[in-house]
Amino acid sequence: MVRLPLTPEEVARGERLGALLRRARGERSMLMVALDAGISPETLRKIESGRVATPAFSTIAVIAGVLGLSLDAVWAEMSPIECTEDAARVQPLAS
Repeated sequence: MVRLPLTPEEVARGERLGALLRRARGERSMLMVALDAGISPETLRKIESGRVATPAFSTIAVIAGVLGLSLDAVWAEMSPIECTEDAARVQPLAS
């Protein structure tokens, strides 16, 4: 299967995700976080460096859990400003 090139927006989103994970990891070693998450240190390194701009949801969920991040916080960091502004204007559905 041929993978399409990433858009500039996808690359930027991956970089924001990586920066968030690095900040949340703080002084903890990459090895320990990866082992606690059940992923390889190489996978975590690639995500943190932005080389994997679109990691699987389950991978991000488990890393976020190990780092004590809510998925809402991860999504807010990854979402472009326009997207979060649009979401704020959406009205809840009437029951």
